[in-house]
Amino acid sequence: MRNASLAVLITLPALISIAPQMARAQSAELEQACVAVAKSFMLVPTLKTGVVQSFPELDPPGARLTYSTRANPEPTDYTNEINCEFDKAQAPFGLKRFCISNTCYSASEKEDENRRRFLEVKALMDRQKR
Repeated sequence: MRNASLAVLITLPALISIAPQMARAQSAELEQACVAVAKSFMLVPTLKTGVVQSFPELDPPGARLTYSTRANPEPTDYTNEINCEFDKAQAPFGLKRFCISNTCYSASEKEDENRRRFLEVKALMDRQKR
């Protein structure tokens, strides 16, 4: 037990120095782009977000978040999830794919309706860039 405590004390400074780097990896712009995708898809003017994460360093870059469409959500109301993938980590991002729950939408989807929904959201996102 004493050795385990000593190991934690030795590695703690290293873990603390990594934490700011992990926080810097987040991208508020990617996160907001994913929120815009969700709002456009669900046809809602506002969206309450719970946990929001972004991954600008991945290929493709993306973001995911939990959300609620309720006006005054409780912490347990954030059960819906959206994942977004983009062409680039900087604006203009270029929507590549998004998934809500277990259904994904992209230009290459075999399901015609899912491909159509993707093209609609992509068109709305492209209009926002102008």
